[in-house]
Amino acid sequence: MELYRVLERPVITEKSTAQANPTPSRRRGTNPSAKYTFRVSRDANKIQIREAVEKRFKVQVLDVNTATVRSRERGMGKKRGMIPGWKKAYVTLQPGQSIDDFFGSV
Repeated sequence: MELYRVLERPVITEKSTAQANPTPSRRRGTNPSAKYTFRVSRDANKIQIREAVEKRFKVQVLDVNTATVRSRERGMGKKRGMIPGWKKAYVTLQPGQSIDDFFGSV
């Protein structure tokens, strides 16, 4: 799979924004790593996701975790439809690194 097809778009929610901008705490240590969430191709594996993020944003990736979001039914009244499932990737960067302008870059 071509690397430009792996990353579809960033997932921008309250939780993903908080993970992308970590604050130091006593429990986790003084330098927590930033985690960024992406919507990725369903065919992509962790190695391809790592290469795509490193090449696209020029950062060092520490870890990649993936999750598959199941399809679900949605609608109003008699009109019902299915929302297709998709794949989500949580990318952890090396401590001290961040992706500049993440929320408008992909």
